This record gives sequence, C-alpha cells and structure tokens, in this order.
Amino acid sequence: MNEYNRVTPEVRRRLEKIVGTKYVSDSSEDLEKHAIDESLEPPHPPEVVVRPGSTEDVSAIMELAYKERIPVTPQGSRTGLSGGSHPVYGGIALSLERMNRILEIDEENLMAVVEPGVLIEDLHTETEKLGLLYPPDPGQASGSLGGNISTNAGGMRGMKYGVTRDFVQGLEVVLPNGEAIRMGGKFIKNSTGYGLKDLIIGSEGTLAIVTQAILRLVPKPLRTALLYVPFESTRAAARAVSEVVRRKVVPFALEYMPQHAVLTAERYLERSLPDNSHPAYLLIGVEGNSEDEVEAALEMVGEVCIELGAVDAYVADTAARQEQLWEGRSCLFDAYPAFWETDEVDCCVPRSRLPEHIERVEAVAERYGIIISNIGHVGDGNVHSLIARGDLDDEHWHRTLEAVIKEIIEIGLSLGGTISGEHGVGYTKKQFLPKQVGVTQVDLMRAIKRAFDPNNILNPGKVFDL
Repeated sequence: MNEYNRVTPEVRRRLEKIVGTKYVSDSSEDLEKHAIDESLEPPHPPEVVVRPGSTEDVSAIMELAYKERIPVTPQGSRTGLSGGSHPVYGGIALSLERMNRILEIDEENLMAVVEPGVLIEDLHTETEKLGLLYPPDPGQASGSLGGNISTNAGGMRGMKYGVTRDFVQGLEVVLPNGEAIRMGGKFIKNSTGYGLKDLIIGSEGTLAIVTQAILRLVPKPLRTALLYVPFESTRAAARAVSEVVRRKVVPFALEYMPQHAVLTAERYLERSLPDNSHPAYLLIGVEGNSEDEVEAALEMVGEVCIELGAVDAYVADTAARQEQLWEGRSCLFDAYPAFWETDEVDCCVPRSRLPEHIERVEAVAERYGIIISNIGHVGDGNVHSLIARGDLDDEHWHRTLEAVIKEIIEIGLSLGGTISGEHGVGYTKKQFLPKQVGVTQVDLMRAIKRAFDPNNILNPGKVFDL
C-alpha cells in the first residue's frame, strides 16, 4: 500500500506562493469537478486543485510534491473514459487548463508548438485556416492535446494517417522530481539513444507531465467527400472494410455504425440521417487534391460496397452535407449517455477479424439481454462497444456490466487484439493488462516507472500497481 503525506496548511501556502492564491482551490465545487472523468468510476476527490500557468510553475509544484511525498494527478479537460485522471490517492489535482496557448504554427517546417491545455478542436481550426492539417481526430472536440498525448489517442483518421504518436516530434516534460527536460524537436529523423519521447506518449501521465509539444502537420487535401452506406448485415459491412483496403483504396476515415447507433444519433440530434432502416452502416471518407481523384476513389469504394451487399451509397460532396453526416457519427459519445447510463470497451483487433469480433460481442448482448452498440474506427480495427444500462436495476446492472466488459475483452484478446486501442488502461482496465502483455512486460513497465518516479507520486494507481 502506498503511503503519502497530506496537503497541510503549510504545503498549501507554498503552492499559493508558486501559482498565486486564486489558482489554488479546495472549494467543494472544484474538488467535485476534479474528482472524475467521463468514466463510470466513482469519484476520487483530491485534497486541493492547483492550476499552474507555466512550465516553471509545474516544476516548482512537482519539486515540492516530490520532497513532501504528496501524490499528483495531472489533468486536462478530463474527457477520458478509463479513470486515468482520477486522483485515487487524493493529494494534488494538477489542472493544466491555463496552459492553453498555441505558441507557434511553423509553416516552413510544418510544425505546431502547443501547450498541453490546448483543445484539439482549436488546433484544427487554426491550422486549417492556413491550409494545414493536424490529422489525429479522436472525436472528442473538447479533449486536450496533453490528454491525447497521454493516451496516444487515435480517432477517425487513424487508418490513413496514424495516431497521436506518429505526429509528436518533440516534448517538453517535467519529471516527478521537478526537473524539466526536452525530447525531440523540429527534426524528422532521430537515431540518437533510446526513444524516451515515445515512452512518454501513451504513459497516461505516470512518468512525466507534458508542458509543451511539437506536433507535425501535413498539407490539408483540397477536396473531400463522404459515402453513407447501409448494409443488410453486420458481416457484409465488416467484409467491405477489408475489401476496400485490398483494392488499394485508403480512405481517410472508415467508420462503422449499427442501426441502433443511427437511431440514437437521430433521436439526439432531432433530425434524420439519409437512411435508418438497415442493420449496419459504413461512413467512408475519401480525399484528394482534384475532383477527378476524389471521384475515382468514390467510384471504387462504392463499387466494393455494392458488390458486398450494400443497399445503396449516399454521397455527401459538399461541406454542409459532410458536416451533417460527421455530426451523426461524432455525437454518439454524447448521445448514448444522454439517454442511458453507459460504459464502453475499445478493443482493437486485426481488420480480418472484425466480423467475428462484432458478431461475438452482439451475441454477448443477446445472452445478457442488454444493449451493446458496436461503433468503430473499423478501418484500423478499433471497435468501441458502448454498453447501455437500459432498464436494469442497480445491482443487476453493475454485476452484468462487470461480466460483459470481461467477456468483450476476452473476445478481443482471443482474436489477437488489444484491451484498448485509444482510451488507455487508466484505473478501470489495469486488471486486464497482464492478460494481454504477460508478467514479464508488466515487470519491465514497473521498472521504468520506478526509474522515472521512485517515490510513486505521479498519477499513482494507474496502468498497474507497484
């Protein structure tokens, strides 16, 4: 069991000296807000919320916490789904919301320099004004870039472009003892020593606190179009995913929605999508720099879908129509909680195993008599199984939820997949980590954690237990 010291009046006074009195709070409202993320995990209130405004602030706070042995939980916009920003041991909730500046957009080197509290939607807006694109798009517009880096977030463009790790060129981080260091930079290649930058990415705030990031940009394609494609069966839709890839077409997005998700989106948005009467749907995005290029991709994708059982293929070739379709997909993580208590599993499996994964998860839903809506970035094999409570009473819901999550994860692992494609292990999934990676790898991770954080004060209780 970890033993930590509390935030005493003297420690609080020293925190106030670092950041200013107005940026240190133990009001009930702040403690309640910073006790949770968007998972179903019960609240873990911190003792105090501290809002630094600079790397120097973060360094001074961590130096103090390290010496006093006080746990620190770094937080962004707290949109995570795995309990990763819960202060499970109390202590300091280190909110990075004030560090929200886009410091530079370097058009010559195609790089952006940002602080961790910048929201991904703000970076997209500012880069796209210049004809540039930051490809990672996790689908949660209010998510912060520090949080995206912490979980190595993926999203809808992962199939074509990759995930967050593929676009982080440099980091400034503060270590648990308060020392600030820089990793990487505005260079593309680097064969110098161990890849510590890539170790920080996806470490879920357990090794260091990101205070600045250099992100790679790409030129924004001039034209895009979307296909909204209904299918007669889940298997037909999932097979179409593999066939699109086999035909050497690489959409920038390839999303799957079951009928239940379409109906839920329509209910939430209070408007209709082009079709809602079939069991399965694909939303396929193509892009290029000419109309001919986009038309050729649309034709190829449409032909594949019709060959494999699509009922129709609705084309959205204007920005307004595309936005309406994207809203139908991107609203789902808000739509389901608006109508039901929900939890989710975000397994990622090889694309060839998608039909089996989805069908086996659907069988779990039928056996337990609950709603499971499989929504996915199926172009890269990532399926978000949204589990909705429905009419179950408290006892039945919690017992069923635990069993269902375990079964879905076991299905994913049995098909050569992973327990989390995007959302991280955090606090809620750490019991499943050894099942995927084995004891040896968990021990190696523990050794890395001890090397960075021998006092185990930085986001303790996440990913694994020491």
